[in-house]
Amino acid sequence: MLQTLTIENIALIKQLSLEFPAGFVALTGETGAGKSILIDAINTALGERTSREIIRTGAESARVAAIFSNYGVAVAQILMELDIPAEPDGTLLLQRSITAAGKNQCRVNGNPVTVSALRRLGQALINIHGQHDTQALLAQEQHIHFVDAMAENAALRAQYREKYHALRQTQRTQDALRLDESEKARRLDMLRYQIAELEEAEIQPGERAALQKKQSLCRHTEKILQALGDATACLSGDGDTSTAAELAHASAGALEQAGMFYPAAAALAERVRAAAYELEEAALELRTLAEGVEFDPAAAEKTEQRLDLYFRLSRKYGETEEELLAFLEAAQAEESAITQSDERINALEDEITALRGETIALAKQLTRSRREAAARFSERVCEELTALDMPSVRFLATHEKIPLTAEGGDNMAFLISANIGEEPRPLARIASGGELSRVMLAIKNVLAEKDAVATLIFDEVDAGVSGRAAQKIARKLRQVSRGRQVICVTHLAQIAAPADCHLCISKSTRGGETFTSVTPLDAEGRKRELARIMGGEKITPAQLAAAAEMLAEG
Repeated sequence: MLQTLTIENIALIKQLSLEFPAGFVALTGETGAGKSILIDAINTALGERTSREIIRTGAESARVAAIFSNYGVAVAQILMELDIPAEPDGTLLLQRSITAAGKNQCRVNGNPVTVSALRRLGQALINIHGQHDTQALLAQEQHIHFVDAMAENAALRAQYREKYHALRQTQRTQDALRLDESEKARRLDMLRYQIAELEEAEIQPGERAALQKKQSLCRHTEKILQALGDATACLSGDGDTSTAAELAHASAGALEQAGMFYPAAAALAERVRAAAYELEEAALELRTLAEGVEFDPAAAEKTEQRLDLYFRLSRKYGETEEELLAFLEAAQAEESAITQSDERINALEDEITALRGETIALAKQLTRSRREAAARFSERVCEELTALDMPSVRFLATHEKIPLTAEGGDNMAFLISANIGEEPRPLARIASGGELSRVMLAIKNVLAEKDAVATLIFDEVDAGVSGRAAQKIARKLRQVSRGRQVICVTHLAQIAAPADCHLCISKSTRGGETFTSVTPLDAEGRKRELARIMGGEKITPAQLAAAAEMLAEG
C-alpha cells in the first residue's frame, strides 16, 4: 500500500511530503484547492500518461516519488521480470521526473526503467476510480470488460484473440489471392514483360562500371594516340636527331671524364647513366603501349548500346545492378504466386476451416464464462446496491450473441430498475448521477474481491449523493478499507467523518505565487473541517456540535 508520497513542482504544489496510513483516508478541501493535482501527482508516479504542462510555472522540472509497502506477489513477480532486486525492508520506491523539454526519467528502487515498465508496476499497486470510470458505465461497449473481470477469463481471452487474429490474417491472404481473372491476366502480362526484359539483359554486377571505363577509352582514343606519339618523338627522336637515351649516355660519358679529376662529377655520372638505361626501357614500353591502342567502331557502338540499355532499365527497375536483379527475383516470385494461386487458395481454405473451428470453440467457452459470471455479477451488485440505500433496485447484466469480433461473439449490457414496478432499462437512460456513483462503487466493491491491489483511490465517487445515501457509501468505503488501503477524495462530511485519517487540501498565496498544501488533521481540525463542509465559510457552534457528533458516530 502507499506509504509516502513526495512531490516537487507539480502544478500548484512546490514541495510536499505526505504519509498515508492503512485503512480509510479522506481528502477534503475547497473547490479548486488542488485535490485533482494530488491525484495527478499519484498518476505521474504510477507511470500514467502526463504532460510537461503539469510542471509548476517557473520550474525547469517536476519530480514525484512514492514508497509502497506490503506490495504483494503480483508486484514481486513484475520486479523479478524487470530484474530489479527487492529492498531488504520490503519497501518499493517509484520515482519519476519530467523536464520542461518533455523528457522523462523513471526509476524503481534506484534502477532506471521505461515509462511503460513503471506503468505496469503502477497498475498492480493502485487502482484509481474517478469520474471517467463512472462515464464508462454509460458506454455499453465497456460493460463486457466489467463482466470479464468478474469471470477472470484473461487467459481464455488471450487464447481466443490469438486464434481470431490468425483467422483474419489467413482470410486476408486468401482474399488478396482471389483477384478477378481480368486483373490477374493484366498483372501476369506486366510481370512477364518485365521478367523477359530483365532476363534478356543478362545483368551482371559491376558490369556498368567496367563499361563506363571502356566508353571513356573509346571516346578519347584520338587524344590518347596523339599524346603517345608526342611522347615517342621525345624519347626516340625523329631520325635526324639523337634519342633521349643517346643524349643521356653522351652526357654520362662526359661526366665520367670530368670525374677522373673531379670526384663529385663521377657520382653524378652514375645517376645520369642509370637514367639513360631507364629512358631506353621507357621507349620500348611506349612502343608496346601505343601498339595496344586501337579504335574499333563496332566495339565502341556495342558499349554505347549496352550502357543505354542499363540506363533504360535503371529508370524502371532500380539504380544498381543489384537492385535490377532484386526486382527480377521479386517479379518471378509474384508470377509464381499468381500462377499457383488456385492451389494456394485451396490450401488456405483448409487452414481457414480449421482456424474457424478453433476460434468458434474458444468463443463458445468465452460465452459460457461470461454468462456464468454475469449471473454472479448481477446478484452481487444488487447486494451492494441494497447496502448503498437502493433497496428496491434490480440490476441485470444481459447477454446478446453477435458476429465474432476481436473480443468474442458476445455483447453485454447493464439494465437497472431503481423502483418497484419498473422494468429494468439501459443504465444510461434512467440512472441519475447519484445512482451512477453508487452503481460504480458497487461494481468496484464486487470486483475488488477479485483484485489483489492493496490501494484503492476513489476520486469524488460521492458525486450526486447526499444524506442517508452518503452515509451508506461511507460505511461501504470503511468496510472495503479493512485489510487494504482506501483513499477517497470527497466533498461530503458524511463520507469524511468515518475515515481513519483525514487530510485537508488548501490553497494560499505568498509573494505573488500560489501554493497548494496538504495538512493531516487532528481531532479538533477534523471537527472544524467537517463543520466547514456542512456550513460554509462562517462556522457556528451548532455546526461544530454537529460535526463532533458525526465524528463520534463515525
